[in-house]
Amino acid sequence: MGQKFQYDESGSTFFYFLLSFLALILIPATIYYWPREKKRDPDEESKKCHCPNCVKKREYQKHADPWKATKNFLIKLVIVIGWILLLLLAYKVSQFDYEMANFDPYEILGIPLGASQGEIKKAYRRLSLILHPDKDTGNEKEFMKLSKAYQALTDDEARRNWEKYGNPDGPGAMSFGIALPSWIVEKENSVWVLGLYALVFMVALPIVVGTWWYRSIKFTDQVLLDTTQMYYFFFHKTPSMALKRVIMILAASLEFNKKHNSEIVERLSDNEEVPQLIKKLPNLSEKNKEPPLCYTYSIKARAIIHAHLSRIPLNPNTLELDRRYLISKCPYLIQEQVNCVNQLIVLAYNRRIQRLPTIDTIENCMKLCPMIVQALWEFKSPLLQLPYVTEDNLKYFSNKKKPIKSLQQYAQLKKEERRNILKNLSDNEFEDVTKVLANMPYIDFQVKYEVMDDENPTEVTTGAIVTVIVTLTRRNMSSLFGNETVVDNNLSTENGIDGETPKEGGGDAENQVPAIKRPAWLKQKRGGGRKNKKPTKQQPKAIVGTKPKVEESPVPSTEKKKAKEENNKEEESEESEVSDAETNDKSSEEDSAQKSNNEDEDQEWEKFKKLHEREKSLQGKSKTSHPVHCPFFPQDKQEYWWTYICDRKSKTLLTVPHYVTSLVDQEMVHLKFTAPNWLGVYTFTVCLRSDSYLGFDQQKDIKLDVKAAPAEITEHPQWEDLEEEEGSAKEDAHESEYTTDEDLSEGDD
Repeated sequence: MGQKFQYDESGSTFFYFLLSFLALILIPATIYYWPREKKRDPDEESKKCHCPNCVKKREYQKHADPWKATKNFLIKLVIVIGWILLLLLAYKVSQFDYEMANFDPYEILGIPLGASQGEIKKAYRRLSLILHPDKDTGNEKEFMKLSKAYQALTDDEARRNWEKYGNPDGPGAMSFGIALPSWIVEKENSVWVLGLYALVFMVALPIVVGTWWYRSIKFTDQVLLDTTQMYYFFFHKTPSMALKRVIMILAASLEFNKKHNSEIVERLSDNEEVPQLIKKLPNLSEKNKEPPLCYTYSIKARAIIHAHLSRIPLNPNTLELDRRYLISKCPYLIQEQVNCVNQLIVLAYNRRIQRLPTIDTIENCMKLCPMIVQALWEFKSPLLQLPYVTEDNLKYFSNKKKPIKSLQQYAQLKKEERRNILKNLSDNEFEDVTKVLANMPYIDFQVKYEVMDDENPTEVTTGAIVTVIVTLTRRNMSSLFGNETVVDNNLSTENGIDGETPKEGGGDAENQVPAIKRPAWLKQKRGGGRKNKKPTKQQPKAIVGTKPKVEESPVPSTEKKKAKEENNKEEESEESEVSDAETNDKSSEEDSAQKSNNEDEDQEWEKFKKLHEREKSLQGKSKTSHPVHCPFFPQDKQEYWWTYICDRKSKTLLTVPHYVTSLVDQEMVHLKFTAPNWLGVYTFTVCLRSDSYLGFDQQKDIKLDVKAAPAEITEHPQWEDLEEEEGSAKEDAHESEYTTDEDLSEGDD
């Protein structure tokens, strides 16, 4: 059989191409772009806070995008039109298949199989008078089918081919069709076709790809590359950076510069309003001459951030609009600052840069995020995060014998005491305070450490990889209502972070691990419930199988027989006791073997759980946790947390800050670092920081007793001298980057 290439004359394969192409675009577009409304909770309105600031925020969010309804309508319209076209194409393709699959010349002529030539001609004449296009009842399409059927049956060769191959033309050649109609290659349409190709592939496609590429190379995630480079410069220049300096760097972000961001609005009124605002803000450092901190956009953004943190009202038509835009971009800019400081610390550890940023710098960046979200300075009372609570109300919290300084302390009071403190509020206002306080987080922060993939996971040796397992269990603050026995874990410490110090020996700290169902291959096989009998004490007896000597006495024969029978019974009982003792010994051996098997299974199960926890920690995390009450933040916010390990004595960071974004009920985080290379007892701090609330940070200390690693067996004694020389040189050249407890005590002395 030959081969031939041909365009689609009838257009059927072209419609197949259009159908598949449209389906490939339409199905994912419908899934991802179809506008969906959030499911409304029937109790949602009762859960909302109705303080003036929250009501104002919701009104702003409703009118923030006036074209949202129009955009959603157009998206729905385009998708619906696409599905209509898809259905029409599917119907047309099905008709093509029906016509091609139902060509039967005998059926078209209405004659039986094996009819003679006369019957074929007679049927053709009769039907042609009805279907001829010149007749009133004519049908050109049906007449073409009739003519083709007549030709297939009047030609002997064509008739044989049809009966044998199902095709009047015989066995067809293998053809490769191009799913394009033939009019595309016709000479008359060549100009239009070439013009369309040039428009799509030489104009539209390069513009789309170039625009996407130009925009993508300017950003890392959501932050401009130039902004990231500026962060690197300033954090490397100032290793230990104060909080106000961090605010200055944040305000200098190029996202706030109109040259780099077209969404920024510059008004003529800024020349009057910004200087007036600067006069109200102390310690703004607006006279700083360091670029870009001295640029106009940077000073304006810094003034707006300071006004936001001081909760100073701004002009709703000008600076208030700028405040909402600037503040909404701050959380992910602060996250980029944290990432930059962390990268600099890594580079310093690798000896690529000389200046090592301190832990204070990265913690000041983290402190700034909840300050921005709650619109409060760090030195302000965390009680101001509650609705209706102002500076004037704080004096009522300090009138008690034990002053209330934290939200946790206030939640532990009885309802009457909480109401008595805020007795100046109405019942509805106090209800809002209670709802907000009840939904705030109360985190159970548990820490334990171990050395993974080691024979003794609780023993830390020099250079070992230590895995710290942080378990975060979230409950609502309502669980503390009226519970005065709960220890307040959130009192501020000298280190500037909240929390309590656990007992020594972090490796044995309690850690509530979520229950995991055992796999079938690790289920223990239990016995049928049969209890093992205690082995009875064996009485001293003669050798088994020999009869003891009996003294002769003048006893009748019947009594002698009885005595013999009793002696036989005693011998049988002794033999049974021996056999029972042997069976008891065997059962005890079986029990000990079963216990050892159970211990091995338990060890395998523990390893399986650890692997499961590690796999779970490596899985992708969602961005949904719990909503944050933040009336001064222009957008909705979810609770996120940072957790990391640091050395407070040397002010160094041991692990990358892990950003927890999916803490709904419980979350487990694995933090890994390398144990010090020098022997001693080290105290490290595991920290937990909130990016949404003030006063919810915690920290716990873990003590590592670092011991010497097992000595390696060397097969080449000639290398020992060389290794000793290298070891002494290293000890002279380097000192431990961590501080042991012994070093600290010597320094105190």
